[in-house]
Amino acid sequence: MNRLPEQRLRAFTYSIFKSIGCPDADAALATDVLVTADLRGVDSHGVARLSGYVRLWENGRLNATPKPHVVHETPTTATVDGDGGLGLVVAPYAMEIAIEKARQYGSGWVAIRNSNHFGIAGYHALRAVAHDMIGYAVTNASPLVAPTFSTERLLGTNPVCYAFPAGEYPPVVVDMATSAAANGKLEVAGRAGNPIPEGWALSADGQATTDAAAVKNGGALLPLGSDREHGSHKGFGLSATVDILSGVLSGANYGPWVPPFVAYLQPVADQPGQGIGHFVGAMRVDGFRPVADFKANMDQWIARFKGARRVEERQPVIIPGEPEHKATRTNRERGIPLVEAVWTDLQQLAAKLGVTPLVMEGEGIPDKG
Repeated sequence: MNRLPEQRLRAFTYSIFKSIGCPDADAALATDVLVTADLRGVDSHGVARLSGYVRLWENGRLNATPKPHVVHETPTTATVDGDGGLGLVVAPYAMEIAIEKARQYGSGWVAIRNSNHFGIAGYHALRAVAHDMIGYAVTNASPLVAPTFSTERLLGTNPVCYAFPAGEYPPVVVDMATSAAANGKLEVAGRAGNPIPEGWALSADGQATTDAAAVKNGGALLPLGSDREHGSHKGFGLSATVDILSGVLSGANYGPWVPPFVAYLQPVADQPGQGIGHFVGAMRVDGFRPVADFKANMDQWIARFKGARRVEERQPVIIPGEPEHKATRTNRERGIPLVEAVWTDLQQLAAKLGVTPLVMEGEGIPDKG
């Protein structure tokens, strides 16, 4: 496994986005989203996804120079058309609109259509936290998940994220797929040649499987809960909520019509909407109570849960977002880990696009976004 200094990985990723025609600011922002995922230890949504965005561009499914714009608006809500651009760029654009509306009116909510894969939901929700707001971000995704009692792939992993500011502690960030596992985790397991836990996926014939390639081979991911007896109807319900907010409400595609990000699926004909959809929101904490009081109580909440009685003495309760915060510190100090398959993929991408290949030393670009 290679560990690469953050700034070197930023420089490389930026050069890839520039090579497909992204403007400077968009390339820097898209870079920030992906590298932030890797810093936070969410390697399934970091630079491992870079070749996927290039593939969309090569296939004419990604506009490298979009002009996202508002197509419908009220004082506290809006719908944004992403002009077929990178979700990595379109979603922050929409979140800034939500933040500005929240600044003026207490809360802001923005639905997005005609976009593409937007990276980790936590990146977008955390933009609101920087303004002492509660952030919210969801997106629909490639149809890989079978609803309860079905083997048909009709929903995406459809992540949902809430981000809450705190005082002395880092923000609480609840960022999770509404499937039993994110598809990226299957990809990571597949690259490493490892099996997946039972309960993540079904084979093409509807049987439980530990094969990381099962979904690629015609199987399906399972909703959060895995099966009816363990609450999969709840995961199905959460995923459906995300799909309706992201797709039906915005005018994007939904359900099995969502244009896939994964290489082994192709868009279906006669899509009812435009692109994939997201939904983001921001709520001012001081719209409910003084910020200092809220943060003091958040700190107390976090401390109480961290001090909870333990099942095993060495394992305390983990606060949502805590592992990612720790991973960021470690990866900034030691470098960002890249498994061999991802390293090779990035080197091949560089060769194809005529970009300087990765090396272990070098200077990067400034942090932007």
